[in-house]
Parts: sequence; structure tokens; C-alpha cells
Amino acid sequence: MNLQLTGHHLEITDAMRSYVTAKLERVTRHFDHVMDVSVILSVDKLVQKIEANVHVRGRDIFCESTDPDMYAAIDALVDKLDRQVIKHKEKSADFRSSAPLRHLPAE
Repeated sequence: MNLQLTGHHLEITDAMRSYVTAKLERVTRHFDHVMDVSVILSVDKLVQKIEANVHVRGRDIFCESTDPDMYAAIDALVDKLDRQVIKHKEKSADFRSSAPLRHLPAE
């Protein structure tokens, strides 16, 4: 998993970087095929905003969350992202299981 953290109007500290990395491990635990994750942390007056764009095989998943506390925004974002990744995983598993079986000719 390639992780790219960017800060707008905010300096990303080592504590924030390790917190985001630890929380995103939850997403990779549910779905192994996460290729790239791009996270943008930003501050606008009193609102802390975090956005994530996750590239998985066959789809890009985007989530965003806002909160007065950055760590609470990260927690909310990971919850949303986790739900969307699980939903994508279930859809792809359903698609594969509903594919018609090909019968091999009898020998």
C-alpha cells in the first residue's frame, strides 16, 4: 500500500502521520488489494477536514470527514472508508459467485 499524506494550511506531525497509518491498517485488514491511498489533511478556521482517495482494483473510493478535532475527523473518516471498502469487497465477491459456471465436455 502506497500512502501519500498532504497537509493544507497544516504541518503534519509525526504523531499525526503514525495515527493515520495505524488507522488505515484497519482498511487493509479487510481488503488486501488496496493499491494507493492519498490523504489530505486541511484546516479552515475552526474546521478540521480530512479527505482520502483509495485506489483499489477496479474502483476509486473517496471519503471526507470534518470535525473540530483532527483526531476525531480521522476516526470518522476511517469508519466511513472501512464501510465503503467492505461494501466494494462484497459486491465484487457477489459478482464472482454469480458468474455462470462453464461445463467442461465429458471425456
